[in-house]
Amino acid sequence: MNHVLGCHDSLARPTRVASDPRGSTSSSEPRDDDGEQRTDDRGQAAVVVVTVLAVLLVVFSLAIADMGRTTIDRTRAQTAADAAALASLEGGAGAAADLAGRHGAVVIGWSRSGSEVTVTVRLGDVSATARASDEP
Repeated sequence: MNHVLGCHDSLARPTRVASDPRGSTSSSEPRDDDGEQRTDDRGQAAVVVVTVLAVLLVVFSLAIADMGRTTIDRTRAQTAADAAALASLEGGAGAAADLAGRHGAVVIGWSRSGSEVTVTVRLGDVSATARASDEP
């Protein structure tokens, strides 16, 4: 009797994979020592760890850069305030504004009390105040 293999016959018959004496199969899917199929997730944690470390590195780099920029602005603002206060002893508020502008700052406060001058400047987000006197 001739039997024609139809599509229904192939669904009813289980497919077998030939194995060698050591228990491994010729299937391309990995097997553990007991011959059970395993999922190969080894190395996945390393990818996650590297990604997290890269993100943390970027965040810390940006934070350090921002702190450095603020420190530089604070130093530049204090230098501008000191120079403006000394210049205003002889030239008044106009000399203070001119010298602060040369340093990239803007005078936001100026006052004279006797022989003492007080100047406040702003550079970026930072402000600084300096006092100067021509008394010994």
